[in-house]
Amino acid sequence: MRLGLPLGILLLWLGMAMFGPLLDLQPDHIELSRILASPGSDAWLGYDDLGRPLWDRLVVGARTSFFVALWVVVISALMGTAIGTAGAYVGGAWDHVIVRIIDIFLAFPGILLAIAMAGLMGPGVDNVIIALSTVGRVGFARLARAQVLSIKQRLHIEAAVAMGVRHARIVIRHVLPLTLAPLIVEASFAVAGVVIAEAGLSFLGLGVQPPAASWGSIIRDGTRYMLVAPHMVLAPGIILMLVVLAVNLLGDHLRDWVDVRTRRVL
Repeated sequence: MRLGLPLGILLLWLGMAMFGPLLDLQPDHIELSRILASPGSDAWLGYDDLGRPLWDRLVVGARTSFFVALWVVVISALMGTAIGTAGAYVGGAWDHVIVRIIDIFLAFPGILLAIAMAGLMGPGVDNVIIALSTVGRVGFARLARAQVLSIKQRLHIEAAVAMGVRHARIVIRHVLPLTLAPLIVEASFAVAGVVIAEAGLSFLGLGVQPPAASWGSIIRDGTRYMLVAPHMVLAPGIILMLVVLAVNLLGDHLRDWVDVRTRRVL
C-alpha cells in the first residue's frame, strides 16, 4: 500500500500540533447566536454547543494528543527498555522479580489500570501522562527483555565479557543497538494506542479539563447533540480514526521493512 496518504495525515497532525499556536485561532470564543451551527463558509466544521468554532478546538486537541503521545512513548520506551535490559542482562533474582511484575501488569487490561491511576491522582494532562507511561512501559520492558536474552548469548558478547570489557559498555555499545529496530516498531504502534487512550480518558473526564480541548472531550460534549448536530461527533471521530489508522499503517510498513524476511530487494 502506498504510504503517501498515511504520511500526509501524520504530517498534517504534526503541523496542527506544532504550528497551531501560530494560527489565528479562537478555540474558547463563545458566540451564542451560533450554538450548534452546521458547517458553513465561516466555519467549515461548524460550531459546538457553546458556539465555539469546532475547527479551532480540533487543532488545539491535535496539539494535546500529539504531545501526550510523544511524552508517554518516550518515557515508556526509556523506562521499559532500561528495566527489561537490566533484568535480562543481570539475570537471577532481579530478572525473576521483573518478570513477576510484568506478569501482574499484563493480568489486567492496560486501559483499566490507566483509568484507575488517573482517577486516583485526579484529572489533568500531567496525571494522564504518568498513568499511561506507567502502563505503557510494560510492553517495552517485555520486548527489551526478550531481545536481550537472545542477544547476550551471541559470540561477540561472550568475547567482550572474556576480554574484561565493562558490562555497562557492553550493554550500551553492543546490546542496545541490536534491540533498537523492534523497539522502534513497538514505539510506532504505541503512539496509536496512546492517542486512543488519551481520547478515552478525556472522554471520561479524567484528561484535559475545560476550557482546554481534547478530541475525546469534544466527542463527549457532542454525544448529547448527535441528532441535531452530528458534526460535533463526526468531525473529531473521523480525525481520530484517520490519525490512528495512519500510525498503524506506517507501523506495519516499518515492521515489514525491519524484518529482512519480508523486505523487498530493490
